[in-house]
Amino acid sequence: MLTANKLMPQGGGLAPVLLKRAATVELDWDVRQKSRFDATDSHGRQVGVFLPRGTAVRGGDVLVAEDGSLIKVIAAKQPVLVITHCSQHGTPFDLMRAAYHLGNRHVPIELKPDHLKIEPDHVLAAMLRSMHLIVREAEEAFEPEGGAYGAQGGGHGHSHGAAPVGPVLHPDAYSAPHAHDHGHDHSHGHSH
Repeated sequence: MLTANKLMPQGGGLAPVLLKRAATVELDWDVRQKSRFDATDSHGRQVGVFLPRGTAVRGGDVLVAEDGSLIKVIAAKQPVLVITHCSQHGTPFDLMRAAYHLGNRHVPIELKPDHLKIEPDHVLAAMLRSMHLIVREAEEAFEPEGGAYGAQGGGHGHSHGAAPVGPVLHPDAYSAPHAHDHGHDHSHGHSH
């Protein structure tokens, strides 16, 4: 078994020709969030990955094996829920509200300008639909945010120092029933 214990985020510093020749390994988020795992690369080699604890591997990162060979990581397609706002009954701001509520539940979430992605969860899907968001199942790569204090966030790779942490309310504090009589009909042609 080949061992890889070095990670080059997004293949930084490598010549494009080296990246083109590199073996690949396609991994879903469940595997990539672990710092130790086994995989089989595109050349059929068994690779044991041993990275520092807490390291998450992102699609586009490059693993360096003990023999110096390179293995480019591809984020595998996996089941996800894609969340968009309802243009008939809401605004893009609804996505920000959804991200807030999902964050309070510590749900891994991929943030995009026009949609959110989470791993499948029927309870969360129902909550999001009750917020008049459109939730659809899909098979796509999943690259959730790494967290504000993580070593490798989904962000830009440098530190701004520690931010103050405020109070966090229990998730049930947000789930109280409320009326939806806004003077218009919510029975339109798509399911939330």
